[in-house]
Amino acid sequence: MAKVKGAIEVDREKCKGCEICVGACPTQVIGMSEDVNGKGYQYAYMIQADACTGCSNCAIVCPDGVITVYRKKIKVEV
Repeated sequence: MAKVKGAIEVDREKCKGCEICVGACPTQVIGMSEDVNGKGYQYAYMIQADACTGCSNCAIVCPDGVITVYRKKIKVEV
């Protein structure tokens, strides 16, 4: 049996900090950085990497398309 492990990558310089992805994440993996990018915006990042399922909700709702989602199947031993 396999389980899907996900991860996201956010283009920090293009993220405008709208936080739509934060609300769209069902596992509350995404948070906003205290730091700012070159444009002066806080940017999204993964705060709980182990909880990401790779559902892609964040990438779908991102109005600027700055989120890339990665998925990897991992074996679950029973």
